[in-house]
Amino acid sequence: MPPGITVNPTISRLPSLDRVASGSALSDEGAFTLLDLDSEHETDLCAAASELRDRGRGRTITFSPKVFIPLTRMCRDFCGYCTFRQSPDETDGLYLTIDQVLSVARAGQRLGCTEALFTLGERPEQRYPEAAEWLSGRGYRTTHEYLAHMCGAVFEETDLLPHGNPGTMSRRELEALQPTNPSIGIMLESSSPRLYEPGGPHEFAPSKRPRVRLRTMELAGELGIPFTTGILIGIGETRRERVESLLDIRRLHQRFGHIQEVIIQNFRAKADTPMADTPDAAPDELMWTTAVARLILGERVNIQVPPNLSEDYERYINAGINDWGGVSPLTIDYVNPEAPWPQLAELERRTREAGYELRPRLPVYPEYFADGSQWPLPSPLKEKLVRLTDESGYVKGGIRRYVHSN
Repeated sequence: MPPGITVNPTISRLPSLDRVASGSALSDEGAFTLLDLDSEHETDLCAAASELRDRGRGRTITFSPKVFIPLTRMCRDFCGYCTFRQSPDETDGLYLTIDQVLSVARAGQRLGCTEALFTLGERPEQRYPEAAEWLSGRGYRTTHEYLAHMCGAVFEETDLLPHGNPGTMSRRELEALQPTNPSIGIMLESSSPRLYEPGGPHEFAPSKRPRVRLRTMELAGELGIPFTTGILIGIGETRRERVESLLDIRRLHQRFGHIQEVIIQNFRAKADTPMADTPDAAPDELMWTTAVARLILGERVNIQVPPNLSEDYERYINAGINDWGGVSPLTIDYVNPEAPWPQLAELERRTREAGYELRPRLPVYPEYFADGSQWPLPSPLKEKLVRLTDESGYVKGGIRRYVHSN
């Protein structure tokens, strides 16, 4: 255990967490014993997670100032809860053009944003001939090829850094994004096979098969790409299946060290979807899962809860998070359009009142490029990262750059 660390006594009152209290990792078996805790011990569970976060990440909570760029909303998949996807006859434009992409990126740059989050549907050209024709008419074979071009344009022509989130990817597709994306992401959501059985939320979503999503994450590890993933709770999975999903993520991180961030996202029902009548994930379930994620993933992995999906989001600081994810002063959350981002001044106030400092970060965390990091990022990419950050690896100017101007 690092010198000077005082372990909260509540940790040692949980027998399954004795190893955590002594500075060791929680075993797989120990992780499953957390399922047996009664509600009386869940306060202790959160206290243990919060102590572990403080041990590894200190008193800093981060966020990424971003713009959300929905490159295309067409998708070959149909998920039971999604309102992001659109068919060709539902959308005004099949894909954003390069002028539209750069217009959003430049507007974000003027507001101090540093991340261009590219979110898009999974391989729409495989379902819709309109998508294939649009791409081929502009010299592209696939949506991934077009995405790589758009990321290159944003990287070269603005101060923003692309973060691609296009779904499953092959090695070649990841390699195409690597020169301009300091990080890439895909939500695991769940590794439970039950969710794609008949009647499940992923029955008609072949790219949501856990095997192919875990393979994308594995390939990113082999290539040395810092990677963001996470789980979605409340879509029919059990607590045990959440633990299994988190352990799958941990195993990949133990092999490669590339899982820079894990999102614990709560399901919110949306009208006009097959799951419209499914109850939202309960706050206590999100609290439990977040604390368990910290205890499984350890003191150093960055853990995020999206602040726009909960009214009293500051409570999750007490469950061990150290990040709020991307927050935009410009664009909506196209995946959850009913949930506006918090104002940055309010986010800073709530974080400060909880006893933590809010700091803006890039889409890749400092440990992957700052302080003498030996992580193998491409040289032009690393040079841009260093130029945009202070000596600690956080965005120059700190939170005052945003709170005073928004």
